[in-house]
Amino acid sequence: MDHVNKQDDYSLIIPLLVTNGDVGTKGKEEQYTNNTAIGTASFISTCFNALNALSGVGILSIPYALASGGWLTLILLLVIASSTFFTGLLIQRCMDSDPTIRTYPDIGERAFGKAGRTLISISMKIELYLVATGFLILEGDNLCKLFPEIDFDIYGTRIGSKTAFIVIIAILILPTSLLNDMSILSYISASGVLASVIILCSVFWAGAFDGIGFQEKGNIVKWNGVPSAISLYAFCYCAHPVFPTLYTSMKNQRQFTKVLFFCFAFSTITYSLMAVIGYLMFGSKVESEITLNLPTNKLSSRVAIFTTLVTPIAKYALMLTPIVDTIETQFQSFCNKRKCSFLIRTILMISTVVFGNLMSLVGALLSATASITIPCLCYLKISGIYKRIGMEMIIVWFVGLIGLIVAVVGTYVSLVHLKTHLFVAI
Repeated sequence: MDHVNKQDDYSLIIPLLVTNGDVGTKGKEEQYTNNTAIGTASFISTCFNALNALSGVGILSIPYALASGGWLTLILLLVIASSTFFTGLLIQRCMDSDPTIRTYPDIGERAFGKAGRTLISISMKIELYLVATGFLILEGDNLCKLFPEIDFDIYGTRIGSKTAFIVIIAILILPTSLLNDMSILSYISASGVLASVIILCSVFWAGAFDGIGFQEKGNIVKWNGVPSAISLYAFCYCAHPVFPTLYTSMKNQRQFTKVLFFCFAFSTITYSLMAVIGYLMFGSKVESEITLNLPTNKLSSRVAIFTTLVTPIAKYALMLTPIVDTIETQFQSFCNKRKCSFLIRTILMISTVVFGNLMSLVGALLSATASITIPCLCYLKISGIYKRIGMEMIIVWFVGLIGLIVAVVGTYVSLVHLKTHLFVAI
C-alpha cells in the first residue's frame, strides 16, 4: 500500500511530448534544492562522459554493419538512433518523477517493485560486464594485428599473444577502474572522444592519400545481411544503464536533455561518416573491425590502430561504475567503502579477462532490452499513460516494440554466428 501511495505522489501527469523542456516535472525546483546527493559534474564533463559511453568501439564495426545490409540500412541507423535518444529522455523523465531514484535498478523498483529492481539490476550488470569484456578482446585483436610476430613464454609455458596482450591491457586499465568521481572520469572520457575523432580522420586519410581510395560502390540493400546490420547499429547506442549515473553526477540536472541531444547527434554524425567512408573504401571486404583492413606499413593506419587502443581504456571504468555502485550498496553496511570498492573493481577486472564465451549472444539480447524496451515499459508504468490511449502512449509502445524486434533479431544473428563457429571448431 505504501508503494502505491508513493507512486501516486510522484505520478507523471504531464506528457513527454511537450514544447517547453522545463515543463513536465513535479516540484522540479524543490527536487534540486532538497536532493542531498547533487553531483559535481559540469555540463561539459557530462557531455564527455556520455559521448565516451555512446561512441568508441562501435565506430570500428559500423562500416561492417553497413556492408552487411547495404546503403538503405543507413535509414535503420537513424531509426535506432532516434529510438535510443527517445528512451534516454524517458529515463530522465522517470528519474525526475521521484528524487529518491538514483540508479537504473531504482527505476525498475519504482515501476515494478522488487521484481523490477532485480530484473533490471541483473540485465544491466550482465550487459555492462560483457561490454567491458569486449573491450579487452578488442585490445587483444588490435595488438595482435600490430605485433603478429610476438610470442610469450613464461617458465616454459607458451601463452598465446592475444591472451597475453589482454592480460597486459587489463593491468594497465585497472588504475582507471578505481576512479568513481565522474568529474575526474570526464578527463579520461575526453581522451576517448578525441580518440574516436582521430580514428575517423586517420581512416579517411588512409583512403584519400595512402592509395586505398573510395572506389567501392557497394549494394543498395542486402536482405540477408539486414539482421546483422540492425544488431550492430543497436549495439552502438546501448549505453543507457550508464545514464542514471551520469544524470545524478550533474551539478545542474536540468541540462541533461541538452547533454543527450548533443551526444546522440554527435555520435550519429561520426557513426554515419565512418560507415560511409569505410564502405566506400573496402566494400563487402570490410572486416568486423575496420582497423583490421588497414595496411600496417602506412603511418595513418598505425595511428588509427594505436588510437583504437585508447578507446577501451577510456571507456572501461565508465562502464564498470554502475555495476560497482550497485554491488557496493549491498556491502556498505559491513565493509570499509574504500577497501570494498578496490576489491570489487579488481575482481571484476580479473573476471573480464577470463570470461568471453557466449558474450555476443547474451549481449545481443540484453543490449536492446536494457536500452530500448525496459525504459519504455518503466515509463509506461511510472507515468500511468498505459491507462489511457493517446499519441504519447502509442509512440512509447512503438519504440518499445522496436527494441523487442532488435533484441530478437540480434539474438538470432548471434545464434547463427555461434552455430557457424561451433561447426568450424568441430
